[in-house]
Amino acid sequence: MKPIDYLVFLCYFVLVASYGYWVYHKKKKASITASHDYFLAEGSLTWWAIGASLIASNISAEQFIGMSGNGFFVGIAVAAYEWIAAVALIIIAIWFIPIYLKNKIYTMPQFLKTRYNESVSLIMAIFWLFLYIFVNLTSILFLGAIAISGLVGPEYLHPIMIGLAIFAVIITLGGMKVIGYTDVIQVAVLIIGGFATIYMALTIVSSKFGMGSDAIAGFKILMQQAPDHFHMILSKPAPDAPQEYIDKYLLLPGVAMYFAGQWIVNLNYWGCNQYITQRALGADLQTARTGILFAGFLKLLMPIIVMLPGIAAYVLYKNGYLPQLHGGMDGAYSAILSFLPTGLKGLSIAALTAAIVASLAGKLNSISTIYTFDIYKKYINKDSGEQKQVWIGRLFALCAIVMAIIFTWKDLLGIGGAGGFTFIQKYTGFISPGVFAMFILGFFWKRTTGAAAVAGLITGFVLAIFFNNYAVNVFGHETFLYTAFPNGKGGYDIPFLINMGWSFFFTVAVMIGMSLFGPKVNPKAFMLDTSMFKLKPGTIMMIVITLLILGAIYAKFW
Repeated sequence: MKPIDYLVFLCYFVLVASYGYWVYHKKKKASITASHDYFLAEGSLTWWAIGASLIASNISAEQFIGMSGNGFFVGIAVAAYEWIAAVALIIIAIWFIPIYLKNKIYTMPQFLKTRYNESVSLIMAIFWLFLYIFVNLTSILFLGAIAISGLVGPEYLHPIMIGLAIFAVIITLGGMKVIGYTDVIQVAVLIIGGFATIYMALTIVSSKFGMGSDAIAGFKILMQQAPDHFHMILSKPAPDAPQEYIDKYLLLPGVAMYFAGQWIVNLNYWGCNQYITQRALGADLQTARTGILFAGFLKLLMPIIVMLPGIAAYVLYKNGYLPQLHGGMDGAYSAILSFLPTGLKGLSIAALTAAIVASLAGKLNSISTIYTFDIYKKYINKDSGEQKQVWIGRLFALCAIVMAIIFTWKDLLGIGGAGGFTFIQKYTGFISPGVFAMFILGFFWKRTTGAAAVAGLITGFVLAIFFNNYAVNVFGHETFLYTAFPNGKGGYDIPFLINMGWSFFFTVAVMIGMSLFGPKVNPKAFMLDTSMFKLKPGTIMMIVITLLILGAIYAKFW
């Protein structure tokens, strides 16, 4: 990096910090100090702020580094996580958000208490805190520090890690309103820097292959040089398939994943996740819906920014033009950034930093919200005032980031070895089937009982572990439920998205079976009003446009 790169980055930092302070100062002037304003920005986020904040909080190091790495290894098939998310957001905007808002739900544990009972709520509050701190915070912090240190020097890994943490904490102290509106700048920097990066990457590819600086020619070269990287659906490996292809299929098991874990991953993440839904829970229904659909439209663009650089890195590396690639597939994005000219490199690092800091700040706010509302106020200090709740939330957020730094300092969790994106998806997948089953049946089946919810949570977790670690030894490599493939380490694995699908299926069966022994209508069931689900013409138009674009993408790259 040159002085101009540092200047560009500094301008970004000053812009975000100044705007965040202005938003915070304006809030103070308005004498709005309620805890709900700090945790939810209640009623103050516009639809475009909600949509931008959803994307800024979602797109982080695991996408820039992890998904780009999977693009290097597999290709555009990994974009399913982003493009199916656009459909998941449509489903959530139509059917999930109205239920949350009508019942004044502010946290996911609160939903579980309202719909089921206190025990389910407490269990999941603790579960989510552990998941957010020890899987999400740690992986975002570690991957982000690895990516940036790869450009400024590996000896700066730990200072960068601390710097990212401090920046995120500063934004978090201002509450959800500051996070939401600074995320508008963050996502603008993210998109501008991301598109600038992929444009330069494509021109670099075209110039290395003697086609001049032509981004379109660069994209055509990618398709010619790596045709196997431009298929959305991977075919099932033949008996004589090489291990590398089998490893790809284990990550993204073809059409089967669209009938299994892919939907659970997306609907659970976008619809049953405090970290995400929190942005919309303080708004009115139409604002929340429009914001979520806007996020779904932006989701269609994200694979271009976070996945194509990985394919470009693959083509350059395969042809000997990327000797600086190190750190395996997760080093692909940093290697591409090293090609960028002075100034643009600073902008690209600013975009990467924006994604990391926005995600860290959003995650910290969600952690503090769950701890304050669902543990501290309920079980430690029931009479705490609103100002004290805000400060307790801030203090717990600080403790959470300190714990994340401790666990990422020497990568105690092995994030680097698993591959960042896979690490998050796989380990989140251990609880996703049970959690999503609790939510979906709680939303739409009035008979679901609290006992069934507890049983579902336990069943989903146990089945996820069983299918991932023991099913092959018990039932063999080939059954009517699954096909296990060699993992290259002397054993056999079932694709983890298939594991999630079956774990969810059997969990739902257990919950339904138990609930049939209860009353026909659970007293705590939500009363649904069909008017909640009616859509305005503008909303329908947004949905149709998103689905048409998505259909065209799959038709082209199937």
